[in-house]
Amino acid sequence: MNGSKHYNCVLCKRRHSQRERRKVYGDTRKILEKHFAVFNISTSAVICNRCSHLCYKKKKTKNTTIQSQSSVSDEYYPPLKIPSLQHPDKSPPSVTLAIPSTSISHSYCFVCKKPGPKLIVTPTYARYRTYIQSEIFVQSGSRCCPGHIENGILSKDAIDKVKASKDSCHLNRSAILELLQQAREEVLKNEGTRLDFDEPTGLSDSDYYNLTGLTRKQFDDIMTNVNTIRTTQTRSIRTCVAILLTKLRSGMDNQMLGTIFNMKKFQIRRAVQSARKALMAEFVPRNLGFSHITREEIIQTHTRPLAQQILSNVTSAPAILVLDGTYIYIQKSGNYTFSRRSFSMHKRRPLLKPMMIVSTTGYIVSVLGPYLADPKNNDSSILNHSIHSNTDEIKTWVREDDIFVVDRGFRDSESLLNDLGIRMEMPAFIPKGQKQLSTEEANSSRLVTKVRWVVESVNGRIKTWRYLGKTLPNSQIPCIGDYVRIVCSLCNKYRPPINSGTFDDDITIASTMTMLAKKTNELQQFVLENGLDKRSMKWTSIDADSNTITDFPRLTEGDIRNLTIGVYQLKTAKSYAAEHLTDDGLFEIFVSDDIPNIVSAKIQSRHTSSKKYSLWIKYDITILSWYCTCKNGSRVVGMCGHISCIIWYLAFARYQNESCGIRDWTEEVDDAARSIDSSEDEDTVDYDGQEE
Repeated sequence: MNGSKHYNCVLCKRRHSQRERRKVYGDTRKILEKHFAVFNISTSAVICNRCSHLCYKKKKTKNTTIQSQSSVSDEYYPPLKIPSLQHPDKSPPSVTLAIPSTSISHSYCFVCKKPGPKLIVTPTYARYRTYIQSEIFVQSGSRCCPGHIENGILSKDAIDKVKASKDSCHLNRSAILELLQQAREEVLKNEGTRLDFDEPTGLSDSDYYNLTGLTRKQFDDIMTNVNTIRTTQTRSIRTCVAILLTKLRSGMDNQMLGTIFNMKKFQIRRAVQSARKALMAEFVPRNLGFSHITREEIIQTHTRPLAQQILSNVTSAPAILVLDGTYIYIQKSGNYTFSRRSFSMHKRRPLLKPMMIVSTTGYIVSVLGPYLADPKNNDSSILNHSIHSNTDEIKTWVREDDIFVVDRGFRDSESLLNDLGIRMEMPAFIPKGQKQLSTEEANSSRLVTKVRWVVESVNGRIKTWRYLGKTLPNSQIPCIGDYVRIVCSLCNKYRPPINSGTFDDDITIASTMTMLAKKTNELQQFVLENGLDKRSMKWTSIDADSNTITDFPRLTEGDIRNLTIGVYQLKTAKSYAAEHLTDDGLFEIFVSDDIPNIVSAKIQSRHTSSKKYSLWIKYDITILSWYCTCKNGSRVVGMCGHISCIIWYLAFARYQNESCGIRDWTEEVDDAARSIDSSEDEDTVDYDGQEE
């Protein structure tokens, strides 16, 4: 056999035995050149029986076509068009593509190269998935070991072992159609399972809002402000911004985002970083910060008439700003110095504190910080530091006679603000030795809280982007300030004002509150002078649903809201009432035969189980006055939640067939303090729990 010559088929390139090959003659040579694009065929070239049969079929098909065309009348096919039909321009039935491919053999596995005999033909879908994942085309008819196939496809280990033996592959028409069909089925199967923000009809408007917190129109508006993000093969500019907003809105980690966006974890991290930098450079400065809006715009557009009417006592309208710190929780740090400085004694956990500065309508003017959480970074210290260092140009923006509405944590900033000519409005402190505020102090505090509540709502609004409400990893500490500012900018741009009152309603409420603030609590004086709060006073306990107090005025929830001058007390009234309803549906109050038109009650404190508050309500045709022993119970500008509870129940709820809507879940949870069944006799049980 030395010096033997190998004869490979000119078409399939395989080596065959002598009995399976034949020489290439004239007609076969023409068919190979015309239909199979095989040129420069030598005189010694051979063709196998199988390929020769293919050429014969082509020749037979050609003769059949010519005969059928010759039998057609010239009326339908003129003679001039017959030559073009005889020589149509057709694409070759097989092509060579520059796609890496594996070797094809029936005798050994194309994955591990081990010889047979127990080999199986690789399934079509397994070949397609291998090409998708490794970009190596597996030739049709290739065989592999059965252990490489899992659930109809190659296992991950097998795909990693697949190596390309050729730089190209020879595909016929059937293989190309099969590949296209598999690709189409895969697209149809995965349609709608991945988020696509680039497709115009891919997501609905509600999908945009659920994922990003913005409608589609608002998201498109953001895209007009972002131009510096680089488009890559894995994500577009829209997808990059959508990943960041979805992360902020849902609080999902990068691995989860990678699953729903069909990206790797490091690709998600890069997308978030790119979008954050782009929004901070191009979007945030236009919607947040003292430099993006003037004092006149705040006064004219973002100040409630109620706040101007209650707090302003000068001819020129001042700028009224509401300040408060919020909390962004973080992980416990392994750096002990930072761990001590970031630990809040108030919340008993590590956190950072951004300082929110908002208008009285809830428009966020600026965000300072975030700051550390130790005692050296209380609210007063943060404000003093910001003013001294002129953070965000705050000293340039404010003017004399402007008003800062704050809580009691800013008490140490009063002297500094007075030096700048800024008036500070703050709730009053209970003097040492007293148990509650006086009527004048309680009334003035209510005027302040009527304006100050808006900053608490703003803090709650930004936490609807759930990422800011989570405990953030320490690796995100340098980005927390950017995340807070991005969310605040989105709120300013696309959220409506927090308050919903009209101009006339604000003026009416402000006039009512300022008028009531000048009054004294007559019922408080009557209770103290006549000793109604003493134990010697005889009060009769009755069910509030009894017919004893049928003369108590009947009111609507709107009427009660006018008395409370707010919705918060009305909401807490339902919770207080639910706690004081017994299993029999009874609600206990006290009346006295000696004092008509006055009812009394005791309400359990929601904070301390050992404390109860006594209260009195005077009525006639309507509610005349009220008094409670809680810290704010002596005010006449509105009322506390304890008083509103009794008024809400007696004047409204007891006439309704519905419950309070507050469900008690105590019975649904195990309670170790629950009493043992009295039928169990402990004397009959030994130390092992066995009955004697």
